[in-house]
Amino acid sequence: MVLAGKVFRLAAEAGLDRVEERLRGYSREEEFAEEGFELKLLTEVERLSRTDLGLEGVLSYDRVMWISRRGELVPTVRTYTAPFLFSPFRGQVLLTVVEKKYRADRLADLLSQILFEGVGGILEVRIPPGNLQRYHEENPEGTKVVFFENLDFPGIDKLSLYGESLSATSTYDEMLSHGRMWYVVVTSKRYGYVVGVTGNGIVTVFSRCEVEDFLKYVVEEVFPLISL
Repeated sequence: MVLAGKVFRLAAEAGLDRVEERLRGYSREEEFAEEGFELKLLTEVERLSRTDLGLEGVLSYDRVMWISRRGELVPTVRTYTAPFLFSPFRGQVLLTVVEKKYRADRLADLLSQILFEGVGGILEVRIPPGNLQRYHEENPEGTKVVFFENLDFPGIDKLSLYGESLSATSTYDEMLSHGRMWYVVVTSKRYGYVVGVTGNGIVTVFSRCEVEDFLKYVVEEVFPLISL
């Protein structure tokens, strides 16, 4: 099962104790009323616990979906769940949300509102191009894809290279001189997973992997790449 997630950082100072205090038992109910239909939407923090990785939990939230029933559009409630982890790292707290990018961004804003009563308390992280390059070159034979951006070739902003042992090619060296590395798909030497990592903290594990193993991988191999 492919797992995706995104890493964020807390902009405001807050230790795990304060985060846990604000999240424990959190529940919010909202009313949905439209075109004569009324529904209740619930957002909750569940299964909050301290682990070796930090403070783990699951955010469950309802969304309205419109479905066709006998020629009429009617709303129904769908509940989504997203595991998350708050981890101390180098004197700060990082947040990992196990969801695809656009949902992870929305949930980070939601968690910011819960913790800091407004958006902006949780921000994207940055992984410098040099750190991505180093991570890839630690296992060059395991690299599958390298994406470059901000190229100075006229009319070309992004370019990708596919294949094994890319770092041993002259094309790879040329691309490094004309742009910066933004995304790599590599094989983790420690875990053996095929993973994709972007410069803004999006992580995808393409190998079979459980959520807890995904989080361990992120903490042990992605966190050290982040610039704080």
